[in-house]
Amino acid sequence: MTHPDAPPTASLSLYTATALAASGRVIGEYSTSFSLACRTLPADVRRDIAGIYALVRVADEVVDGTAGAAGLDPGQVRAALDGYEAAVEQALATGFSTDLVVHGFADVARRHGFGAELTAPFFDSMRADLQVAEHDGASLESYIYGSAEVVGLMCLEVFMGMPGTRAGTPEQREQLRAAARRLGAAFQKVNFLRDLGADHDQLGRTYFPGADPEHLTEEQKHALLADLTADLDAAVPGIRALDRRARRAVAIAHGLFQELARRIAQVPAQELTRRRVSVPPAVKLRIAARSLKGSVVA
Repeated sequence: MTHPDAPPTASLSLYTATALAASGRVIGEYSTSFSLACRTLPADVRRDIAGIYALVRVADEVVDGTAGAAGLDPGQVRAALDGYEAAVEQALATGFSTDLVVHGFADVARRHGFGAELTAPFFDSMRADLQVAEHDGASLESYIYGSAEVVGLMCLEVFMGMPGTRAGTPEQREQLRAAARRLGAAFQKVNFLRDLGADHDQLGRTYFPGADPEHLTEEQKHALLADLTADLDAAVPGIRALDRRARRAVAIAHGLFQELARRIAQVPAQELTRRRVSVPPAVKLRIAARSLKGSVVA
């Protein structure tokens, strides 16, 4: 119990610190790649990025089978997602939530100046995972924006608060936002290819229009890889404009997904539905070491 004489602000500070510490545990448990990249960030920035990641991760778990595995029927899963978004909206407005992950996220969002303009598209994409089995070009573009590009934009708001980030003019900020969107899109497209079989067979989803996972051709695979590689390349100028400490972290993530794309290119198209490509831990460490030396994204 909090001491009765403790100032209210001290009590809230402790609660918020605890919430963000819980978010840090989420990123450590769910993503070795992002956890590795985030280790190079200053502690306060790493804390805020974890606050964003944890919120996104929990929403993903709701729609990607965890809620169903707990016994929720489709209607209850949708209600859980809607309730989660409502909790986020309330926390953004009030600065408090009884859910530690939501509270930590709201603290980050309120301090860095973003809100429903980014969270609403995100939850729209999460709902699409419950409603859309096959995407067309327009729905996929909308889905990628909400599920991935806005997450890049959230993280960018944190990075733009670092003193070495070149974001002093509207033009520079717009260039950074464009790069963040391209990088988020690239990460999502790599994940689509890596999880091609699981998304189709277990979750009943086909993301790429005209690319039936059961009959994916080499030509289709290489076209998809060329598209996401163009996104990775387009993100590089934005990465270079970040504060040096953020640049190193984002360069590690960029290098890891670039390596995933390279490994996917080596797997026959028809094997992608039966094999989830990954980067071995030793290779991840080599990529991180190169990025720290500036030899991946200078």
